[in-house]
Amino acid sequence: MAKKKLSIGIQSFKNLIEEGYIYVDKTEWVYRIATEGSAYFLSRPRRFGKSLLISTLKELFRGNERLFRDTWLYNRWDWSQNNPVIHISFVSLDYDGLGLAKAIDVELQDQAERFGIIYRTETYKARFRELIQKLSAKHGRVVILIDEYDKPIIDYLEDVELTRATENQAIMRHFYSVLKDAGEDIRLLFITGVSKFSKVSIFSELNHLNDISMDETYAILTGYTQHELEFYFEDYIQSCLLKFKLDREAFLDHVRDWYNGFSWDGVRKVYNPFGILNFFQQRDFRNFWFSSATPTFLLTQMKKFSRFDLENIHISVKELDKADLRHLSLESLLFQTGYLTIKEKDSFTGDVVLDYPNKEVRDSFYSFLIERLACRSNVQNSGVTIADLSKAFNNRDMEAVREIINAVLSDLPYETFTKQTEGLYHGLIHIMFKYLDMFIRSEVHTNKGRLDSVVETETDVYIFEFKFNQSAEEALGQIQTKNYAQPYRSGGKRLLGVGVNFDTGEREITGWLCREL
Repeated sequence: MAKKKLSIGIQSFKNLIEEGYIYVDKTEWVYRIATEGSAYFLSRPRRFGKSLLISTLKELFRGNERLFRDTWLYNRWDWSQNNPVIHISFVSLDYDGLGLAKAIDVELQDQAERFGIIYRTETYKARFRELIQKLSAKHGRVVILIDEYDKPIIDYLEDVELTRATENQAIMRHFYSVLKDAGEDIRLLFITGVSKFSKVSIFSELNHLNDISMDETYAILTGYTQHELEFYFEDYIQSCLLKFKLDREAFLDHVRDWYNGFSWDGVRKVYNPFGILNFFQQRDFRNFWFSSATPTFLLTQMKKFSRFDLENIHISVKELDKADLRHLSLESLLFQTGYLTIKEKDSFTGDVVLDYPNKEVRDSFYSFLIERLACRSNVQNSGVTIADLSKAFNNRDMEAVREIINAVLSDLPYETFTKQTEGLYHGLIHIMFKYLDMFIRSEVHTNKGRLDSVVETETDVYIFEFKFNQSAEEALGQIQTKNYAQPYRSGGKRLLGVGVNFDTGEREITGWLCREL
């Protein structure tokens, strides 16, 4: 029997089932949504199965029984019932070319033609209300499915376009206000998006909207669990075992490290579908999900706040729901877009610990940041630089280490060499040494602007102190005075202190002292 196909880029439940793709059965949670509530909101990062979930709900309420024949839900659903479905995906609306108000109006006209309805009203708000009322009167209570509701906002979050984001937010608030008094005509309302920071403002009048984004019940609604991976993709696992010549547990451990780790409750972890499906197709451990979009806006925000140390961030869960477009929380943005995930959660206080979900995201993000901060033309350059840095440490070639660090720092653009952006130097060094940890053990500790880096190989421990516009002697003196080497003395390895001074005027390392400790 031939292997079922991998559903890369397939967002239609109907196409997925009819054309023989693997479907990871999520209908137990779909059933809960359909039977236990009437209005939901779900936030998940891009390419995490939101559109497929919306499509599954659409086919369910249309009564397409044959599509669900092999699912958990099939024998539990009353197939004699069906409802008219209004399905709007903001990804497909031409709001950039037409403007959001006109794009919504065009979409509503398409919906009317699909159902054979002629509008008597003129504005998009009035037409939305008319569409719901007429469908309900003619066919029964309406199911409304809104996919990627926030796309017209998150596309314009750069400072120069923020006015348009704010304008679109107001239009959407006006549009959704129709739903406030339409409850009797609505069987189910389900809205998805990437961000939650727009939700409070846009849906302010929908106080019955159940936000299940971090609800433990729906923690694995999208994405694949480890059990699902091994159950549905066994044929592909076997194929990979032949290629990589690893035993099953070693292979699965490697896959987990690379692609698993996304969590919304701090306990259950899932794979991003896009990344793991591409891995099974190409049978190559590399970046797939990250490379499908470039987070340039996030880089802008990180530079704005001089914030680059993103590991193990302790934060209140309330901070993840910041709603002001002009005062966005960097941590919230990184979490909602999938670059950080919940590693731990305190069920009593609601506090969480955020960190990179896996090797793919961590490795890719470090590489991207080094490339962009140092203005490199190709992201692959940074990967090669870090690999060379690892090799230099292992070979005890400190001159090569100096040259590589100097090359990366000296690539910083001239306009960043100001007192106001000194945090950029610290940030870039932090990223370099954290990225180095992908190859050999490297620790970075930051405290009130001071940055220490410790690199440990099989034979040596290198303790760095970086100074800017001071001297290598001061840097090395700080290592010795504060006895940074003490925690490493019992390891039996050679201890080497490295004092480094970077001159922002010369734009290069002007002081470099190495001494055994």
